[in-house]
Amino acid sequence: MERAVRPERCVVAVDGPSGSGKSTVSRRLATAIDGIYLDTGAMYRAITWAVLQAGVDLQDPDAIAKISQETTLEIGTDPLAPHFRANGEDVDAAIRGPEVTGAVSAVAAVPAVRRQLVRLQQEIITAAPRIVVEGRDIATVVAPDADLKVYLTASAAARAQRRSAEDATDVAATEADLNRRDKLDSSRAVDPLRQADDAVTLDTTGMGIDEVVATLLSMLNSKVSS
Repeated sequence: MERAVRPERCVVAVDGPSGSGKSTVSRRLATAIDGIYLDTGAMYRAITWAVLQAGVDLQDPDAIAKISQETTLEIGTDPLAPHFRANGEDVDAAIRGPEVTGAVSAVAAVPAVRRQLVRLQQEIITAAPRIVVEGRDIATVVAPDADLKVYLTASAAARAQRRSAEDATDVAATEADLNRRDKLDSSRAVDPLRQADDAVTLDTTGMGIDEVVATLLSMLNSKVSS
């Protein structure tokens, strides 16, 4: 793999739909540049977990916003061992379960939740010398001045197969769920999933993780050394 340039400050924004490889690739890239890693999607999942624990109606944005404001998040940004705690409880496993996965798009669509978490994300970015941030609105909203903006994508079939392998779920059911989440995330009124005008698109269909990371590292080196 190409040797990483390690500038004093560097922000990489990685956006894209579920199953495109954002998490694995972003963690590897953060390690390569000796930086930290922020999974913004996990932040929304952690809030969703808290909302579900409170038994709040997912159709009640005010109640969701209240739980979000009351929830204390602890965010581990080590790319080798990222972790999340909500209200003092380890939620790493719980936020990846089917219940949270089914509800997170509804919670993430609440404007007050987005404002709260975007502020927190920007605070983390500002405090970090080198960081790779992944999500759905990083280059467009959270870090529009990022040094490198990448939109990772892949075919629907490839995304479903990857996610099914991770979760040990049925491929067809997984593809249907990914399509549902894509539609919700792309059509929400506030900060929808979309590619930033100046982001580089990288289709990871048929690419291995090492190849994707090497490609991004080369792009970043070109940006920061030019």
